[in-house]
This record gives sequence, C-alpha cells and structure tokens, in this order.
Amino acid sequence: MKILVTGGTGYIGSHTVVELFNAGYEVVIVDDLSNSDIKILEQIEKITGKKPDFVKLDLCNEKEVNDFAAQHKDISGIIHFAAFKAVGESVQEPLKYYRNNFYSLINLLTAYNSKVKLVFSSSCTVYGQPDVLPVTEQAAVKKAESPYGNTKQIAEEILQETCAVKAELEVIVLRYFNPVGAHHTALIGELPNGIPQNLVPFITQSAIGKRNSITVYGDDYNTPDGSAIRDYIHVVDLAKAHVAAIKRLESKLGDNYEVFNIGTGKGSSVLEIINAFEQSTGEKLKYTIGKRREGDIEQTFGDVAKANKILGWKAELDINEMMNSAWKWEKYLKDNPF
Repeated sequence: MKILVTGGTGYIGSHTVVELFNAGYEVVIVDDLSNSDIKILEQIEKITGKKPDFVKLDLCNEKEVNDFAAQHKDISGIIHFAAFKAVGESVQEPLKYYRNNFYSLINLLTAYNSKVKLVFSSSCTVYGQPDVLPVTEQAAVKKAESPYGNTKQIAEEILQETCAVKAELEVIVLRYFNPVGAHHTALIGELPNGIPQNLVPFITQSAIGKRNSITVYGDDYNTPDGSAIRDYIHVVDLAKAHVAAIKRLESKLGDNYEVFNIGTGKGSSVLEIINAFEQSTGEKLKYTIGKRREGDIEQTFGDVAKANKILGWKAELDINEMMNSAWKWEKYLKDNPF
C-alpha cells in the first residue's frame, strides 16, 4: 500500500514515516513546510535507507489538492497530521486555525471523494478535565479550552457525520496524550518554533543553555506533589500506533468510524518529569514555581485498553527512554543545527 502522510516532515509525522517504511509501506509526504524543515527528508533516508516522495503543497488550496489527487490515484490510505497546533496562538488568531485545520481536511475528503482509509490526528484535549480517570473513549467531549482544541472536536464531528452517509469512507481517530522524546538515532525529533510551548523541549533547551530556568506552573493542584499530571508517550510508540491503525483499516474488521486513546495509561507530574530527566541524563535542572496557567487542567491520563485489545498496540518505551532520547536529540541539534 502507498500511504499519503500530510504534515509528514513534522515531529510526529516524520517518526510515523519511518515506522511505515519499517513496516513495508510506500510513502508520499505532503507538507507546506510552514512548521518543519525540508532537511527532515534526508534524515528519514539516513534512518531507513529510503527517501519518501515529497510534494510541497498547501492543503488549503482546493485546486492544488484536487490536482494532487488526480496525479496520485494509487493512494491506499491517508494519515492526516497537517494542522496548526499552538494553543496560545490559536487563542490570538482563531480564524487562522479554523481556516487551516478545517479546509485541509475538507479538501482532502473532497478530492478523494470520501473513498479512502484515513487515520486522523486528534487529541486528548477533547476531554478537557475528565470527570473520571483514567479517561475512556466513551467519556464526554467537553467545551474546548481553545480554538485549537475546538478544531479537533469539530474535525471529529465532520468525519463521523461523513462516515454516517459514506460507507466507503473508513476512519480511525487517534486521540493522543502528550508525545515526547525522539528517534533512538537522534536524527529526527521535535523542532519547536521559538520558545517551546511543551514541557520536555523546554527542559532540554534549558539543560543545554538555550533557555533560562524552567517555570513549573502551579504546585497547588490536588495531586501527590502539587504539580499538574499528564500522560506522556514516546513519539516512536505513537508512530507505531498509526501503523497499527492503517493495518486495522486494511482488515475491514471494524466499523467505518472508530476512536482510540493513544497513551501509556499512566500519569506523570511536571515535577516527576523534571526528576526523571535529571536521573536519566545526570543533568541538573534549574526551575522555579510559578502561578497556574489559565486553561491548564489539573490532571489527565488515558485508559488505553481499547487500543491494546483492538489495534494490538501497546506503548513499550518508558519515561527514561523518553528523557534520554529527547536529550540525545537536543545535543545532536547543538552540533547539527537545522
């Protein structure tokens, strides 16, 4: 099968391309490079010995997407990552997020006439602060805390409603928890634009001297150490979940619309992550305690039994692997800047 990976030069996309190659698939990447680097194609080739086909394309341009689909009729499945994802920016520029994240999805579905197997990149943000932990796929979807989160909720609705009237559209939605880490080769990893919005890249940049001390936003939550808790998953495990989802779609065993949580099923606090980084790498971190950030939830982690059972997938890499690989990648970037 030939798989189209939109946003395939991005963080999760590039790791997924590697795992698709490892599983024997052909890959075509579409990306506008607005939040990634073309050099990632070379890095993927260094890891796998294969260079993916690449088309620079704005998925919001309907004509470009239609032309691409006409020229690539042999696409068997799509993994759709391409989206803007900075929560803070989405609050400041909501129309930018609604335009990009919706048009790209709608144009893809239209160009392929909804006759496609599609894995959609969603997020645990759809749950907000869950009423019960660990949160299952049956939990209520709550009002989004940001336009970014809202785009994920509405995109899921678009897909579910389209699947209801288009039996030939087969969709698996993966709701990620918090991806961290990098490939063990340290040839690909997270490349945040500007100041990192996520904890682990800020930790690694702080440790290497790019940033000042880390701010822990709140130590007065109702958690064992007072800091917020999240479910962190290694990006390679997350990438493998996409391969499992494609194989599930190939099997035609499920309904034409399915949703899966993708995480470890275990929560770790901000202070635990800081400690894990120090223990794993031997690097000492400087941090201060700040006020809670508006919109941050107290704790969330997923029930992943459904993905374990039905997809035959399970997270295998632990927190030490996450921290070590992230640090190895940060050191690689110091010597090999993008």
